[in-house]
Parts: sequence; C-alpha cells; structure tokens
Amino acid sequence: MNDLSYRFEARRRLRTRLDALPPRKPVLIVLHQEHSTPGRVGRLIAERGHALDIRRPRFGDPLPQTMRDHAGAVIFGGPMSANDPDDFVKAETDWIGTCLKEDAPFLGLCLGAQMLARHLGATVYSHAEGRAEVGYYPLSLTEAGRAHATASGCIWPGIVYQWHREGFDCPTGAECLATGGDFPVQAIRAGRKAYGLQFHPEVTLAMMCRWSVRGHERTLMPGAQLRHQHLDGWYQYDPPVRAWLDSFLDHLLKAPAEQDSIA
Repeated sequence: MNDLSYRFEARRRLRTRLDALPPRKPVLIVLHQEHSTPGRVGRLIAERGHALDIRRPRFGDPLPQTMRDHAGAVIFGGPMSANDPDDFVKAETDWIGTCLKEDAPFLGLCLGAQMLARHLGATVYSHAEGRAEVGYYPLSLTEAGRAHATASGCIWPGIVYQWHREGFDCPTGAECLATGGDFPVQAIRAGRKAYGLQFHPEVTLAMMCRWSVRGHERTLMPGAQLRHQHLDGWYQYDPPVRAWLDSFLDHLLKAPAEQDSIA
C-alpha cells in the first residue's frame, strides 16, 4: 500500500469509528487571534467525536452562561498578558469560574493557564531578569504530579515546548503537578477537572515554523533558544509529548462516572 492509499484508508477507518460513536457534546475552544487554530489539541478532540465550538471573545464572540451544553473548555495562548486591562481578558478570566462552579473539564494553555491562576488569586509575573522560555525545556513532576500520573495513566513528557515570557504562582488550594527552571510552576490542577499548563502541547510542526518566523524576536530574548534548536527539538522531543497529550485528553474528557474513579 502506497502512502496516499494508507492515508486514505486511515481517514476511512477514522470516519467509521466516529460514525459509530454516540453523539457527544461539543468542546468550547477559546482563541485569541484572528487566524489562530487549536492545533493538535483541536484535532485530537475532534477525533474523539466532539465538535469544536470555536469562539474569539477578543472579536466579540460571547461565552456561554453555563457549561451544560459542552463537554469541556480549552482556553489557548496569545501574545497578550493575563494582567492586561482589556475587557475580553477580564471577561475570560472571570468566566473560568463557570467551569469551576459546574465542575466542568477545563484546560488552560499558557495564557489560559495564567488566566486560571489569576482567577484563583495567584500572581502572574515577568521574570526579574527579563528571561523567557522559548523552545524546549525540561519538565519535572512534583509528588502530586507523580500521584496524578499513576492515577490517570498519563506518562508526562520530560521535555516540552514553551513560548512565554511570563509565569504564574500556584494558587492557594490548587496542586502544582510539574515544575521547570526560570518559571517554576509549569502545570497545576484545581479540583479534579481544571488544569493549567504553561507549555504548549498543541503545537504542530507547521505552527512551530510559523511562530518562530513571525515571532523571531522572541527567540533572541535572554533564556530563549534559536529557531534551529526548536526545529531540531521537534524530532527529538515531540513523540512523548504527542503520546502524553493523547492519554491526557482521554482523562480530561472522561464521562462523569469515569471521572469519579480517579482522585
């Protein structure tokens, strides 16, 4: 079977599996730029039978008053700060309370994680020496993170892709699951179903190429890695990230009865 035939057959099998699935609620996707995409996270969610309800509050899209019609929500990153005074930043940060109140699955990525931290009363800050994490950096699990990995069956990657110059403290009442270098808090969990990740598991190779060209100046900041290091790192470090994300989304989007069995 040639490559084209293999891809056609793979898509046919995927469509067959999706057609056999019972109807699933959509997942709310919050993006911050006109041409942003949910990347690999969006693709993997769609493969699980969920439609993507994509909204951009920055451009006037409303956020739902309840999560009863959604299976979960993901707030992605962006060039703005969670500390910015813009109305949409405050609206998104406040809206996270809807997910927390209803115990709905929530995932914040980079800016989305910082919004979660801010909502819970933690500080979002720039590095005192102006350093940034842009490229691939080590990730270390805390004791809480190791316990979560055991309970959920998610094998966390040891090196992840970063693109940020701000970090956040772990909010009171939340758990720090993973730590890093210049920005120590890398992953948090609030309750059972709300997660914030400082890193970017959604990034595809195409997204990495686009970011590292359009945001070239970020790769020159103190602590950042040059563009060729990003591309070299993709082939070395991405497979464990991809495998972890696949299992993590299974865990995040489990039905409520299944979630009850995981502390």
